[in-house]
Amino acid sequence: MAARDEHYIGRCLHLADLAAQRGEVPVGAVIVDAGGDVVAQGMNLRETAFDATAHAEIVAIRAISALRRRWHLNGLTLYVTLEPCIMCAGALVQSRIARVVYGCADAKGGAMGSLYDVAGDTRLNHRFPYTAGVRADECAARLQRFFAARRNAKRA
Repeated sequence: MAARDEHYIGRCLHLADLAAQRGEVPVGAVIVDAGGDVVAQGMNLRETAFDATAHAEIVAIRAISALRRRWHLNGLTLYVTLEPCIMCAGALVQSRIARVVYGCADAKGGAMGSLYDVAGDTRLNHRFPYTAGVRADECAARLQRFFAARRNAKRA
């Protein structure tokens, strides 16, 4: 499972790079079925779409839901470069995702281990396992470079 998780986080990193090229926070996500096929993908599009909800996870969830014409994501795994926020974690609960794998933690907004544990909250009607820290250094480095460049641009 570890090699597979690393492979799909690599796909997410490519999407994160594409997001950064568009001036978006570099976060990428893919949704994979049980057979290992990528069935949807997303990248942050908040700036492009003028939509506060256009996080990579939400973009990917909307894509597969529209394709399959159903909101249940049973049996699917979401991979994402950054720990999902509370909005995205809530959407993953509501969509009945089977599993989540993420790269780096988000100490300021993470909802799968950092600030909250939405995925494991027994008060909710759906819970799912998650794996944290896959290629975390690579995922964090992209975010650090992006925000350093943004800070430097503001100083200039």
